[in-house]
Amino acid sequence: MNQETVTAPGEPTVGTAHFRTMFPTTAHGAHTARHAAERWLAAQQGRPEPAADDSTATASLLIAELTANAALHGRVRGRNARLALTLTPATLRIEVTDARGERLPAPTPAADTDNDGESGRGLLLVASLADAWGCEPHHPGGKTVWAECARRAARTGR
Repeated sequence: MNQETVTAPGEPTVGTAHFRTMFPTTAHGAHTARHAAERWLAAQQGRPEPAADDSTATASLLIAELTANAALHGRVRGRNARLALTLTPATLRIEVTDARGERLPAPTPAADTDNDGESGRGLLLVASLADAWGCEPHHPGGKTVWAECARRAARTGR
């Protein structure tokens, strides 16, 4: 389900806009959800496709990491995950909710990431790119991992 606030092309978001989509907890499901979110963000900015600027790249990386983590660590047979974006004039909030709440995420200490393993660095990336992030239990079971980034116009005062 997508909820949108309409703005003129090229104009900043005046109110709050919401995007929500469910996705299967698979690599393909996470990939599909990320691309749908990127297209929605581009539309909110009045663009036909995602821009190649720093704020868009940061949002894409955060969405990719959080959805991939849900697919990898939040899988419960028969249950989907949810990606939700909330866009305000000042902030983009990304939330990914999955069905596994028994183990909340925590970044791997930097010393533990010096090995050649392919996992364990994602939340360090989230922590370094997001202005804030966290995890909350989701009733009746599961968790929501979220990240927030200040929008470029809010950062620069433009």
